[in-house]
Amino acid sequence: MSLDTVVEDIREEARARADELLDEANAEAEEIVSEAEADAERLRQEREAEVERTIAQERDRSLSSAKLEAKQERLEARRDLLDEVREETESALTELEGDRREELTGALLEAALAEFDEESVVVRGREEDAELLERLLSDVEDAHVGDAYDCLGGVVVEGDGSRVKVNNTFDSLLEEVWDRNLKELSDTLFEQ
Repeated sequence: MSLDTVVEDIREEARARADELLDEANAEAEEIVSEAEADAERLRQEREAEVERTIAQERDRSLSSAKLEAKQERLEARRDLLDEVREETESALTELEGDRREELTGALLEAALAEFDEESVVVRGREEDAELLERLLSDVEDAHVGDAYDCLGGVVVEGDGSRVKVNNTFDSLLEEVWDRNLKELSDTLFEQ
């Protein structure tokens, strides 16, 4: 064997070894690239899923917020309407006149006077009802009309010698009826 042959064999072996190393490096590079692409795809899918979850949560939050706001607006509208009905009722009670006012005031006065046993009493009512009260008390002993009372109508009767006070005003009766029947009134006004 000649030196040239030996050199050529070494070169050949070196080329083969270089090709082998190059093939291994290429395979390793392909494996690294493949793993990187797989990792990138996995990360993309995770991010996509996270974005979808965030969008769904935000959509649910917005929907829930919108429903709550709508519910609050409906409740406020209902409250406003009930306030309007209450004001109209108070106005109607204030505007009662003639026989109807006298009949109701007389019944409230009679019920209040029944609470006092032959005790002298002061009867107070709305300023506009002073003459009506004087007329209703004309046959009642130990009772006189006192200072005006700020109310829609009716009477407040107080004993001269005791701490007993009976509030039979339209206001107090309206409050009692209103509280007792508010749910029914609301159901009637807002039937769905």
